[in-house]
Amino acid sequence: MLTVPEPEIPSWTFLTNHAHVLIAISRNPEARQRDLAYAVGITVGAVQRIIGELDDGGYLQSVRVGRRNHYRVLDDKPLRHPLEDQHTVRDLIVTLDQ
Repeated sequence: MLTVPEPEIPSWTFLTNHAHVLIAISRNPEARQRDLAYAVGITVGAVQRIIGELDDGGYLQSVRVGRRNHYRVLDDKPLRHPLEDQHTVRDLIVTLDQ
């Protein structure tokens, strides 16, 4: 049986799981929820909840293509916390992808 090494996820990080899911989706809009969960280090159920919240908040769109979802990050939206709301999701993604 082939074993896939688990990513080393520290006990705490500077970004939330919501940010991690958005960043992972921006890098691979066709990623399966299972792959997103693995990349972020959370459960598939947590990914489903976060995707629902991001969709409800207007930060993400999901389109069913065959048996898979294709995601689109709506990156012109401002970040939600008052300390960051002068920046957009695009600012975050661009900064981290440099």
